[in-house]
Amino acid sequence: MSISSSLNAGVSGLNANANKLATISDNIANSQTYGYKRADVDFASMAVSDSRSPYTAGGGRWYTAGGVRTNAIWDIGAKGALASTANSTDLAITGRGMLPVTTVSSLGGDATTPSGSDFYLTSTGSFQPDAEGYLRTPSGLVLLGWEADLNGAIPAQPRDSAAGLVPVQLNRASFAALPTSTVTLDANLPATETQAGKAGAALPVNVEYFDNLGASQTLAMSFTPTVPAAGAPQTNTWTLAITDQASGLSGGTYELVFSDTPPTAGALASVTQTAAPAAPLTSAYNAATGEIALNLGNQPIMLAVGSTAPGGSQHLSQLSDTFSPVGVTKDGSPAGTFTGIEIDEKGLMRASYSTGFTRVIYQVPVVDVPNFNGLRVLDNQSFALSNASGSMFLWDAGSGPTGGIQGFAREQSTTDIANELTQLIQTQRAYSSNAKIIQTVDEMLQETTNLKR
Repeated sequence: MSISSSLNAGVSGLNANANKLATISDNIANSQTYGYKRADVDFASMAVSDSRSPYTAGGGRWYTAGGVRTNAIWDIGAKGALASTANSTDLAITGRGMLPVTTVSSLGGDATTPSGSDFYLTSTGSFQPDAEGYLRTPSGLVLLGWEADLNGAIPAQPRDSAAGLVPVQLNRASFAALPTSTVTLDANLPATETQAGKAGAALPVNVEYFDNLGASQTLAMSFTPTVPAAGAPQTNTWTLAITDQASGLSGGTYELVFSDTPPTAGALASVTQTAAPAAPLTSAYNAATGEIALNLGNQPIMLAVGSTAPGGSQHLSQLSDTFSPVGVTKDGSPAGTFTGIEIDEKGLMRASYSTGFTRVIYQVPVVDVPNFNGLRVLDNQSFALSNASGSMFLWDAGSGPTGGIQGFAREQSTTDIANELTQLIQTQRAYSSNAKIIQTVDEMLQETTNLKR
């Protein structure tokens, strides 16, 4: 009977608007929740009658009310405004994409790659180190990233799976040292010392370097002029001797010849190895780069003295009569303790140490999927992959379609309070109207019952 279908339609309208009210309530309740994605309800009609139904004996067609049904939807792809914070590991995405995370409950004793069932996404998070050094949110989401090697380089990783991602654990970077790999020696050698009658005394230069364990060591170098016989012209030639004081072994000797002809007067003209280093040390001069490649057994150091190629770099010179070690520039740092961390827009996480140096320890990628609105919605503003979302791809932050990673920032809720209150009024009126339908049907049925009297 059509009047009965009207009653059912009214009931379905009440249920549908109750669902709508539930989403509005959730949206308003989470208007201050960082990373919250607004929920909504999609209303769809239900057809019970159709225009092809046969005519009845009365010469017309019956219409049966089908009512309404609803589907909950989340606008996960929408981005909230970014709010500044005072915590360097408060993270948000400046565009498309999400952060990879796992849960505290899924962690074992060591940092391990999360399984597919333990891999989740979030658009923002306030990450702080816990007692074990894991960067996690108060709700238990742990940040994932690719771990760097000891040189700060990120090994090649798969981009279409979580394999290679590990929980970010700062305890693994509590102490670190940076071994010296480059030394640049700028000095002027006195040209007059290569004249006849000079003493030919060696001019020493000691250079500190840091070994692989962060200990301070010394490269002892000396420049000895080649003094000609009486009456002979000056040689403009020096012998560079290198000794690694850590091992007490020679790093080789080199003959340095300087030009005395304009326009290159005073510049290096040639560098020739005259004695090989003691094993296991090795060394060799590269004229193009102007560097002596030293290998101190298990630590390579590039010693820049100057190029003999036209237009090459100049570090050693031979002018006037004064020995002037202008300066020594080197990298490396002794062992230091962890003092802080920052993440740049490319997702590179740099640890700072008490000795003043920094190094990359992790890279946090940005996760992209074809359909963000197809992700499964979970607690704590986290999401999981699904068939509807499509397969993920891990991008370097800021590359491809993805946005960069912003530290000192959180993404705010996508709830618009004014819009929600407007929809609240509309939903209330729609609910009341559906209740009126039920009341009217009840009165009509009562009239039908009264016909019996």
